[in-house]
Amino acid sequence: MKFIVSSTRLLKELQIIGGIIQTTNTLPILDNFLFDLNENELTVSASDLETTMSVTLEVVSDSKGLVAIPARILLDTLKTFPEQPLTFVIDDKLTGVEVSSDYGKYALACLDGSEFPQFPELKDASSVTIPADSLAVAIQKTLFATGNDELRPVMSGVFFQFSSENLTFVATDAHKLVRYKRTDLQSENTAEFIMPKKPLNLLRQSVVVADNVEVSFNNTNACFVYENVVLNCRLIDGRYPNYDAVIPKENPNVLLIDRASLLSSIKRVSIFSNKTTHQIRLKLAGKEVNISAEDLDFSNKAHERLACDYEGEDMEIGFNSRFIIEMLNNLSSDNVRMELSAPNKAGLLIPADNVDDGEDVLMLVMPVMLNS
Repeated sequence: MKFIVSSTRLLKELQIIGGIIQTTNTLPILDNFLFDLNENELTVSASDLETTMSVTLEVVSDSKGLVAIPARILLDTLKTFPEQPLTFVIDDKLTGVEVSSDYGKYALACLDGSEFPQFPELKDASSVTIPADSLAVAIQKTLFATGNDELRPVMSGVFFQFSSENLTFVATDAHKLVRYKRTDLQSENTAEFIMPKKPLNLLRQSVVVADNVEVSFNNTNACFVYENVVLNCRLIDGRYPNYDAVIPKENPNVLLIDRASLLSSIKRVSIFSNKTTHQIRLKLAGKEVNISAEDLDFSNKAHERLACDYEGEDMEIGFNSRFIIEMLNNLSSDNVRMELSAPNKAGLLIPADNVDDGEDVLMLVMPVMLNS
């Protein structure tokens, strides 16, 4: 088994899938990349049993074969090479790989590729095609709001909801919630599934080079195909909470404010907040908002005042500053609208401008009890 490949092309493709490989694997073979050679077409895969990702690239070869090559040493070696052809030769007994470069030769062990876990077959799958940039934005806007509670695994992923009217992506950790909706995209089949974080992170980093992503899914697995990449992953099993029920419908108090000014102000003031609660206080009255924080344990406090457009009753409401900062960082609008109903009910953050046609972004944050 022998093939010749560009060093930089191989490194680029392996870096796309390398994020799957864990530092501690239950199966030793999962520390390897699976090389599947079919004459001048080479498919390289990586897996952690839950997620499998493969890339296909052209090589110079007239042979076929299946071999598992150690991932870490191969990646570390490829990073040191400038662009040049590399020749890989694997002996017939699959005991070793010899790599030849312009500088010399390198030998490393290998394993029989037939022991590598197989891609799961998607039976009775439905599919939808999504523009790659829309999928990347949907992931970026929602992923930060997912939870880490092992007792509630359904909240550790992003909820995909496809219908003939729109595509909706939702994430929540019970303290904050993001609903990202595309009304310009539809699916022939109504479907709901929960995607884990790890494959979503891999998708977000790699789909930017593609035009469209074909998403296939059934009750247990999802498959994403784009450019020369295939990503297969196991879905999170469980029923997603009824997120619509927690979004307040009547919010008569509306604050319109410059996003960058609000973000900078909260970042500064929150430095002086309690290090456990991260609590900030918003006092809304007239055409200004007062932002304050206090840490009684260390006698630290800060206060700032910002001009804004506010319509509604005078109100004081408390929030965890970290949640508000995360949300404002993940909005791209110049101005944001904060909709409130009462100091003990969730507040909504909605972009007031710079929203693409068909894009509907809503972020919800739960308040914290204010110390009187």
